[in-house]
Amino acid sequence: MAELEANAALRGALRQAIEGGLPTYAECGGLMFLARSISWQGRSARMVGAIPGDAVMHARPVGRGYVQLQETAAMPWPGGGPGVVRGHEFHHSSLENLDPGVAFAYRVQRGHGVDGQHDGVLVHKLLASYAHLRTDAGSCWAPRFVDFVRGERDRRRAAAAHAALALPA
Repeated sequence: MAELEANAALRGALRQAIEGGLPTYAECGGLMFLARSISWQGRSARMVGAIPGDAVMHARPVGRGYVQLQETAAMPWPGGGPGVVRGHEFHHSSLENLDPGVAFAYRVQRGHGVDGQHDGVLVHKLLASYAHLRTDAGSCWAPRFVDFVRGERDRRRAAAAHAALALPA
């Protein structure tokens, strides 16, 4: 925790990239690192701050076992549908003081997620969840994320080309 906090250059670079619209995906510990802070045993350390919430460690698991998640309309990755996303979770932390305006990619059908009802915090182009998603015959989350990244890259290239054409010679 202290070592992560001490690496201010990395924390700042990550926050700047995420706030700049870099497509980003994080699971569990990544969600915690991207939060404002982590608290454990009476100590607190600053983290990246891209997620407007604080990770608080607990002695007992908060979420443990298999999860079933239903995508919400806020899910930014293309190619989705009303299907169920499966995975597992095992976390001793909770995400507290979360900005109430934060959107979620998933509604929890089984498991705990962030708050017992939702998982998949969406901020800028970041999706961060406690769920560790499965990659099996029924899950296509990884190719969908790659398509999302490529789509964002293509949108940026098109915007840059359009801006270059608009400049006077």
